[in-house]
Amino acid sequence: SSQDHTMSMSSHELDAPRWLRVESTIMATARAIRQSYDKRFESLGLNLSEASLLAYVAEHGSLSQTQIAKSLGLGRAATGALVDALQERELVRRETDPDDRRVWLVEVTIAGKELVEQVYENDQVLRKQLRAGITREERQQLAAVLVRLGNNLASVLAEEIETT
Repeated sequence: SSQDHTMSMSSHELDAPRWLRVESTIMATARAIRQSYDKRFESLGLNLSEASLLAYVAEHGSLSQTQIAKSLGLGRAATGALVDALQERELVRRETDPDDRRVWLVEVTIAGKELVEQVYENDQVLRKQLRAGITREERQQLAAVLVRLGNNLASVLAEEIETT
């Protein structure tokens, strides 16, 4: 007998094979979204991390690498490497902070600002494709559930840190 590998709305999530459980689905979807963005930005010579950093600095103005790392959820070393790559292409530049000479501020160049416009256009097209057939209400529900899941994860991680 052939088994149906799709989950119906009435079947319980725990009855599903491991690869169809919600956590696996979230991780697989996140990977696929990242790959889609990397592919979309490839023609601009960027990956998702570079495009995100460039757009974030363009939107918020001069920022320290520490501020960028914190806001984008990246490590400081990874952020430094991204800034290096973008600076090499003259899309961003580092300037010393007038208030603290030990700190470098990252700002977007004119070429970087022009590229950010293309990043936004590509992002808009991809978002429209990713959201096809999904209502605004469904997206809001999904976001609310993911925020609760994230809060639960933060609690779990905090407990693990306390016990180690």
